[in-house]
Amino acid sequence: MDRKKNIILRFGVLYILVFAVAVFVIMSIFNLQYVKGGELKKKIAVLKSMKKEIVANRGNILSDDGREFACSVPSYRIHMDMLAGGLTQGVFNKNVRSLANHLSKFFRDKSSQTYLNNLKKARRAGKRYYLVNRKKISYTELQKVKQFPFFNLGKNVGGFIVEQFDSREKPFGLLASRTIGSIYGNKELGGKAGLEKAYEKYLRGVNGAGTYTKIAGRWINREEIPSIDGKDIITTINVELQDMTENALLRQLEKQEARYGVAVLMEVQTGEIKAIANLMRTSSGKYSEAYNFAVGDATEPGSTFKLASMIVALEDGVVTLDDTIDAGNGTYRYYDRIMRDSHHGGLGKITVREAFEKSSNIGISRMIYDNYKSNQAKYVERIFSMGLNKPLELDIAGEGAPVFRFPGEKYWSGVSLPWMSIGYEVQMTPLQILTFYNAIANNGVKVKPMFVKEIRDHGDVVKRFEPQVLNPSICSKSTVEKVHEVLMGVVERGTATNIKSDKYKIAGKTGTAQIASGTSGYHKNRVEYQGTFVGYFPADKPVYSCIVVVNAPSKNVYYANVVAGTVFKGISDRVYAQSFDRQEIAEDLEIEASNSMPYSKGGKKEELLAVFDDIKINIKNKDVDSEWLSTRAREYDILLRPKIIPRGLVPDVRGMGAKDAVCVLENAGLKVNVRGAGRVSHQSLTPGGRFRKGKTITLRMG
Repeated sequence: MDRKKNIILRFGVLYILVFAVAVFVIMSIFNLQYVKGGELKKKIAVLKSMKKEIVANRGNILSDDGREFACSVPSYRIHMDMLAGGLTQGVFNKNVRSLANHLSKFFRDKSSQTYLNNLKKARRAGKRYYLVNRKKISYTELQKVKQFPFFNLGKNVGGFIVEQFDSREKPFGLLASRTIGSIYGNKELGGKAGLEKAYEKYLRGVNGAGTYTKIAGRWINREEIPSIDGKDIITTINVELQDMTENALLRQLEKQEARYGVAVLMEVQTGEIKAIANLMRTSSGKYSEAYNFAVGDATEPGSTFKLASMIVALEDGVVTLDDTIDAGNGTYRYYDRIMRDSHHGGLGKITVREAFEKSSNIGISRMIYDNYKSNQAKYVERIFSMGLNKPLELDIAGEGAPVFRFPGEKYWSGVSLPWMSIGYEVQMTPLQILTFYNAIANNGVKVKPMFVKEIRDHGDVVKRFEPQVLNPSICSKSTVEKVHEVLMGVVERGTATNIKSDKYKIAGKTGTAQIASGTSGYHKNRVEYQGTFVGYFPADKPVYSCIVVVNAPSKNVYYANVVAGTVFKGISDRVYAQSFDRQEIAEDLEIEASNSMPYSKGGKKEELLAVFDDIKINIKNKDVDSEWLSTRAREYDILLRPKIIPRGLVPDVRGMGAKDAVCVLENAGLKVNVRGAGRVSHQSLTPGGRFRKGKTITLRMG
């Protein structure tokens, strides 16, 4: 009996334990299914799928003819998944030595044996993201690497993984760099300054989103929303004119050891900025673009402001150009201050025309003071009617606000009117002054400076910016004609005769101003000056206006006609030589007719050689190893050079004939639209850029 009870007791305990376990299992299942089920399903979903942002390519900033001022250049690092689904040990053993040989020859930093050992070690360790080499490679190099053993088998079998990096590059270096601007180190923050910031909404693009799904142990990429690349902006800046302008300014700054300098070249009718240079001396004595003085630095314009005073007096009819003013012995007292002329001994009695052309401070200030002292507000209001007190509201941020005083305000005094009339107690930026002078060149029409003329999406124009009129008439046409006459007189007979040209006419004004030191006024022991020349050319039919500012020259040469005028002349001479009446210039320089070989388009090597052989033309570099060639005619022969046609990038077909260009582009996967005849002078898609197959490219022939 005791034995039977003992057995029953044991079975009872066992049943209780089984029941307890069963209850526990049921409760656990219930908990997993209904209490924690939602949370666990989310975790499983995360483990089986992963979302990744697809970053859009930032648009390029291009010159007026499509060359790249700023572009996003991709670079790549190579990784390898040693546990890829299709990477069996047999596949690994078969290909690893050959891969090591290719990597050693390509990177040239380690022996083939070292690469082999590293790859085997990574395989044994089961690394999922093994860095093959830290060096970043280009797109062209990536195409070569993709052909290596393993890597040509794809991601699943060969474990080939590419990590892409984008860097913002400026192919032309510092050329117009402050105007082009910059982006933040974290490119998601976008543009930091200049056009990069002003046109952020076009350049940025729209990021996409991709989803990776895990199937049979492998991550499969399934793109849901593709990214939209940023658009390209076509600036008004011309590469050649920009380079020429910067070099002319740099030479003068170095010669005079100036603090900084500005030079801006503008197209008269449209307001397009063709060149803008801002160079500042660094602590090392070199010059670089550290700040956009043309846009942001408002200083006293000095004698360049005398044009505004002349317009006011002529518009109100208080003087004519032939009226006489007594400039005396070169000094004149206004209350407790003495005004001086730079001409030693004074100019005596002179006409209004001469007062302007010779830049007489006394002559211009007396013209204004004598006629407006009883109604000083009338003079200032006339200045305001021309819009000189208003900012230009440029696309580029940081424009310096013009500063003007008004009678009755706190800092207006008895000497404000005469000093304001000659460009003191006033502040304007170089670009604001240039825009004012450009209006005179444009027959009184004041247009807004333009930095960008088009927005393009993969070569197609999506937005075009037209010239914007700020003031249809800053003064009457008769006044425009009169001030145009005296502006020409400044160069013909006045303070800027040193820049007179016998090839074309220049109209403009010198301005030599003493520099104030912030709110502390002018230096007493060390006088510093700023020289400015602003004007336009050719004066009879103005096409370009230009301003040059040289701040704080330190070689005891500070007069504007020398420090700034010579830079203006250097720029205008080069522009004129390139743009106007080239035949006349060639004849004057007695340039003989060229004896060089006839011009030839680039094209296929075999066809070019056949033609040159048939007409008995001497060829240089005939054995060049390239299917496509470019040509250059020289005096005694024609030089052949290889024409590189990169895979996956837009080919450069400029200089080729239509037949050959179409052949190259269609083979690359592009649709071609040809306009005109001759050779390719312009292509709508930037050479070297990425493109989608089937995209249309337009070729302009000429």
